[in-house]
Amino acid sequence: MADEMVRRAQRFINTKYNSGATLGISKLDENGQTSWTVMYALTRALQYELGITSLSNSFGPGTLSAIASKYGKLDETTIPSADFCRIIQSALYCKGYDGGDIDGIYSARVKAAVVKLNQDMGVEVTYPGSVLWPKVVKGLFNMDAYVTVSGGSATIRSIQQWLNGRYILRKDFYAIPCDGHHSRDVAKSMLFAIQYELGMADGVANGVFGPGTQNGLKSHTVATGDSGTWVQLFSAGMVLNQRPVSFTSTFTSTLASAVSAFQSFAKLPVTGTGNFSTWASLLVSYGDQSRKGEACDGVTKITTERAATLKAEGITYIGRYLTNPTGGVPYEKEIQEGELATIAANGLRCFPIYQTYGRDASDFSYVAGRTAGQAAVNAALNHGFKTGTRIFFAVDFDALQEDVVSSVLPHFKGIQDAMTDDGNRYQVGVYGPRNVCTRVAEAGHSTASFVSDMSSGFSGNFGYPLPPDWAYDQIVTRTVGSGAGAIEIDVNIASGRDTGQGSFNPPRVIKPDVLLDPSVTTAMLTDVGKYMESIGFPNSGGVRKWQHWKCFAVTVTDHDALITQLSNRYKMRKALIETSAYWEMRHVDAIDESADLAVIAAYETTGEFKDTSTGICQIFGVTAIRAWNHAIQMDYTTGEMRDPTNAAHLYAAWRKCRDDDQYALSTVPLIHLWNADGAPGSGNNETKLRTMRLDYTESEIYEVLRRYQGTNSEAKEHAKKRMALYQVMEKYNSISRHL
Repeated sequence: MADEMVRRAQRFINTKYNSGATLGISKLDENGQTSWTVMYALTRALQYELGITSLSNSFGPGTLSAIASKYGKLDETTIPSADFCRIIQSALYCKGYDGGDIDGIYSARVKAAVVKLNQDMGVEVTYPGSVLWPKVVKGLFNMDAYVTVSGGSATIRSIQQWLNGRYILRKDFYAIPCDGHHSRDVAKSMLFAIQYELGMADGVANGVFGPGTQNGLKSHTVATGDSGTWVQLFSAGMVLNQRPVSFTSTFTSTLASAVSAFQSFAKLPVTGTGNFSTWASLLVSYGDQSRKGEACDGVTKITTERAATLKAEGITYIGRYLTNPTGGVPYEKEIQEGELATIAANGLRCFPIYQTYGRDASDFSYVAGRTAGQAAVNAALNHGFKTGTRIFFAVDFDALQEDVVSSVLPHFKGIQDAMTDDGNRYQVGVYGPRNVCTRVAEAGHSTASFVSDMSSGFSGNFGYPLPPDWAYDQIVTRTVGSGAGAIEIDVNIASGRDTGQGSFNPPRVIKPDVLLDPSVTTAMLTDVGKYMESIGFPNSGGVRKWQHWKCFAVTVTDHDALITQLSNRYKMRKALIETSAYWEMRHVDAIDESADLAVIAAYETTGEFKDTSTGICQIFGVTAIRAWNHAIQMDYTTGEMRDPTNAAHLYAAWRKCRDDDQYALSTVPLIHLWNADGAPGSGNNETKLRTMRLDYTESEIYEVLRRYQGTNSEAKEHAKKRMALYQVMEKYNSISRHL
């Protein structure tokens, strides 16, 4: 909603300070809405009036010290100019306070607003009256709210105000928001408060949960009957972790009962007292890292010797990865041959983790989730995980709230849909920061959480409580054992909500593909159709020439014998051939048909060949020639070499791709082989992949699928979508070859 006085503030900035590059203030939209852009402009304007020559969006130490050294405080007697006052008035309006008429006068209305601002911040005792002290000015020039917003908690707001009021005079403590919401700033202010109460001097206290802070807390256990500041801090920690208690300075029996419940929930020793382990769990995500856990995860193969080490450490549950999507180091990241049998033989249990790249929001989407879901199912079946196993899908990056909403939640919807289409033989778990785990669970996309609490600096961990459905809580990396039994692990606390698996089906061995079993083709047709519908390709109708059933018949079932033969000849998964062929045929439309007719007309009238993609597999004439020539030169196949610069040769190859479905399908794997070898002669300078094999990694499969279409952004986006299609195709080919 637009505010007329905010609009006037924006107009003032535009009129007075919009001088382009000199001040670095871009012209503001005069929309009457507060934003960081507006606050940055006000900050720069203030710095200019303070005589600071290097202006910045940040209200940092230089700006703060300039106010302190020049004026000490700001009021009607010290504000140096009318424009300086107008900046303050504008900032007040942007924070929701009455700034008067933006007339450059520190009027009674401005004074009343400053009194209210100090009260809302909780600093009215330290800073009484209508004076603006430097740290309050700093708080005025940001987007922090000092009133409860968006359903914030009154109790949390009282904690925020108490922290501000008690510690605002400390050198490195700045006013935190008083909006009723826990946050990174509030969590850090709690650590500063602990350090100040431990007696740390300014410059020593740093808001970090380091050895000094930990040692100090070990001598500050609070229990029933205690009172004072330490109890206030402890009860504040309980409130901020969403425990049902009051913010209090007295440790009552009611508080003790709530502490016992929290300790039970977090799998801490249940004492009902605020001991060090409980303090640690309230203050930082990883808690007391000296704890031993019943679970671990890692990227190292579990051998008999390492299993003995883990058992001696009290570990029962081991998290291991279903795939190593990129191959290479760490080469033991994926579950190794015979490893699950070793785990079971030693009385241990395994919970599977699925992770692809997952290092930023761009790796997460609905389509990527569909791919991950089916890929994880395929890998879990290959390793021998039984029905009912929960697979934890990783979100291993610092996902901000907007990332969770726009990328992570659609991703897990895709995983869930893939699992549903597969018959829900496996459960969905989520591995990630606290906020990610909680939001995915609340959306109904997961059944338990594996919390990456060791990453305490993640935005999704700092200031968020442990998720209600947590199964594993990752707290520290530790090397245990010696000699052949030595192993580096991430130690996890186990809640008992997930117990992994202690016995497994025989793993699937790598086999060449076979003809599709008649029992799977109907389900395969249905699943491919469901996936394509989920990304906007209806099974019937639409602008495409060929409907789903026709594309599936031509590129999968009708030519299954040929595709199987090609797969075995080139040591290539059938799904690579089927996916590229089906995808291209499914995309043929009237424009493609018109382009084909134009090629034919041009060549037959002038002898000029104007290449375009054609046929069910949408292959260019030059691509077909280069792929066949390369395959012949490499002894992948036999045939007649053609000249890729000769119009007659190009047209002949192009017509074969257009008119002969078997030839087109036979060309697809040759294009894949050519691309895997770096597409020599194309000018694309593609990296050479490993020699084609049946156990290509997910990144290699992606590259093969992407290169079939090209190097541009569309090829990359389509390849992500084709990865999910590949996994569906592979699912049924895998079933057939293991019947």
